[in-house]
Amino acid sequence: MGTTPKTMCTNIGGMERILRIVAGIAIVVMGPGLGWGMWSLIGIIPIFTGSLGWCPLYLPFGISTMKNQ
Repeated sequence: MGTTPKTMCTNIGGMERILRIVAGIAIVVMGPGLGWGMWSLIGIIPIFTGSLGWCPLYLPFGISTMKNQ
């Protein structure tokens, strides 16, 4: 029986996840009022990565903000 490699291991710690979600919501909500228009939808990215607990940009650099790793 072979083992399969883990995919999408969590690499974002708890506090960073909360901050990403809050910042993403703030960008989405406040963006149009600041004149950013459609650019405010960029806030979906931190909401998504914070919800998953996984950031693809951390992989090439070997970064992890998890305390137990």
